[in-house]
Amino acid sequence: MKQSIDYYLTPQSPWAYLGHARLVSLAEQAGCEVHVLPTDFGKVFAVSGGLPLGKRAPQRQAYRLVELRRFADHLKLPLNLHPRFFPVAGDNASRLIIAVDMADGARAALRLTGAVMTAVWAEERDIADAAVLGALLAENGLDGTRLAQSGEAPAQQRYEAITQQAIDAGVFGAPSYCVDGEVFWGQDRLDYLQRRVLGS
Repeated sequence: MKQSIDYYLTPQSPWAYLGHARLVSLAEQAGCEVHVLPTDFGKVFAVSGGLPLGKRAPQRQAYRLVELRRFADHLKLPLNLHPRFFPVAGDNASRLIIAVDMADGARAALRLTGAVMTAVWAEERDIADAAVLGALLAENGLDGTRLAQSGEAPAQQRYEAITQQAIDAGVFGAPSYCVDGEVFWGQDRLDYLQRRVLGS
């Protein structure tokens, strides 16, 4: 039976951005299905003790910037430490990814997810803006009607269900990758995830 990875993310997370391409590559290498699961981490934090970035201690905020630069340099990925549109609400982008997943499948949703995160962290684009989201659909060869669908009840209901699923799975931060109930939190745990799915 083919293994699957539950990929809990929020599209404005720099850590999800840093891990995204490696996750896609790993899944292809291992022949795993990826379930793309945009999650409302505001609700997750409320039950798991997490804090939004602006409420964290100054030391933690400062060290986050150090680590982001280290990882971006190591991975050779473009990353603006202080992007023009951040903090940014991720709900609209999350629902759009869900709408694409529901209509076009996980591969299309993964492609759009990568584009959305790149828009924030490398391209200085506002993913809360409907025009930007529409452009990202077009740039990735996806149907523009998905934008309207993302505002409809099925996408919102799925977003809420995914968030509850994340809470039930014990997820508390983004990105989190889950295999058969085992949680791997953070893009710096992708090596462990790789060993888990490849059995090595």
